[in-house]
Parts: sequence; structure tokens; C-alpha cells
Amino acid sequence: MTRKAATEVIVPTQRHHADLLGIAYLGTIGVVMVAWIAGLVWASIAFFNWLVS
Repeated sequence: MTRKAATEVIVPTQRHHADLLGIAYLGTIGVVMVAWIAGLVWASIAFFNWLVS
């Protein structure tokens, strides 16, 4: 029984496009989260300002 020689493994090239798309998604999520938190802080300040006045 003989063994066949191992064939070369074809490694696909890295896709930088997918990396940039993932970074863009993460950046978008980060901006939306910061805007959401800022909106909540602004709304709470406005509410308590109205409550005190």
C-alpha cells in the first residue's frame, strides 16, 4: 500500500475589503451608541431641569 504525496494547500488571499467593512460596521455601532447615550443624558437633564423649575 503506497501513500500519495500531499498536494499543496491553496490558501485564499486575505480579503481586506471584509476587514474594512467590519470596521465600518463597528464604527457605525459605536457612533449610534454614543448618540443614544448622549440623548438619554440630555433627556434626563431636561426632565430634571423641568422638574426643579
